[in-house]
Amino acid sequence: MIEIDGAKGEGGGQILRSSLSLSLVTGKPFRMVKIRAGRSRPGLLRQHLVCVEAAAQISGASVEGAELGSSTLGFHPGPVRPGNYEFAIGSAGSTVLVLQTVLPALWSAAGPSRLGVSGGTHNPMAPTFEHFQAAFLPVLRALGIEVQARLVRPGFFPAGGGEIRLEVAGSARLRPWACRERGPLLRRMANALIAHVPRSVAERELRRLQGGLQLQAEELQISTCDSAGPGNALVLALEYESTTEVVSAFGSKGKRAEDVADDLVNEARIWLEASAPIGEHLADQLLLPLALGKGGEFVAVRASEHLRTNAELIPLFLPADIRIETRGCGAQIRVLQS
Repeated sequence: MIEIDGAKGEGGGQILRSSLSLSLVTGKPFRMVKIRAGRSRPGLLRQHLVCVEAAAQISGASVEGAELGSSTLGFHPGPVRPGNYEFAIGSAGSTVLVLQTVLPALWSAAGPSRLGVSGGTHNPMAPTFEHFQAAFLPVLRALGIEVQARLVRPGFFPAGGGEIRLEVAGSARLRPWACRERGPLLRRMANALIAHVPRSVAERELRRLQGGLQLQAEELQISTCDSAGPGNALVLALEYESTTEVVSAFGSKGKRAEDVADDLVNEARIWLEASAPIGEHLADQLLLPLALGKGGEFVAVRASEHLRTNAELIPLFLPADIRIETRGCGAQIRVLQS
């Protein structure tokens, strides 16, 4: 039984999700204490419970402590079973984070799987669907993982109600992967996504964004959609030869459209002024696939606390040696098989 202190490092939900992923793939049980101890609402929230429930369902796991507010969890996985699964968060909690929790087990499973997850798809505290699809999934495919995702409908905070559907082939044979340079810029596209919000809001956002980043008219688009509640997300995709970065900003009640655009401009400039090919948030997500496969290396804009926490957690389950070296151009991360 692996004992894990949930308050260490980043001390939030990521250490729980990574532990579930690693436990499913390795078959090693764990017990976690002090779950999210440093947060304003400590313990398991609904979105964390869905990750636990999803992990338990695909493996027939036995679980202790899986209830709202629990600060302790015991997880004993069984064999992972490919199949068709549906998971509902029942709030605007992140559908992407649920998918990322169970994906490693399902790409390792003996057959294909299909998943549907409902909840939030555009949440300021989690990767958007666009980041998942355009930044994260291409790296998985480069590693040898066959996976496709589709946004059925968006779900914004606080109503949720969005849905993502995923297909993963299973039986993946992973390859080493390295990304040291971005290569030339191939494409830029900014999208103002609105649901039950006046079109003029999107137009103002894009006008401000166009001036802030010197975008061309053909690099701007507005997507009007239906959702369970009003919502607005401004998303910019920057596609390079070797990598894609996706940055987002979100509208909310009382927030000016120009302020939303300024938030995105500030975020994008951090990326544009750096030279490293992997953004901070994508870097957080890549350690597990590399450690579960054949290893690899990449250069990130910075090594966040999330990444460093994963780097300490992974060797509890796997014989992986993770090295983080801070340099002037960012952080060089190597994942080596011990």
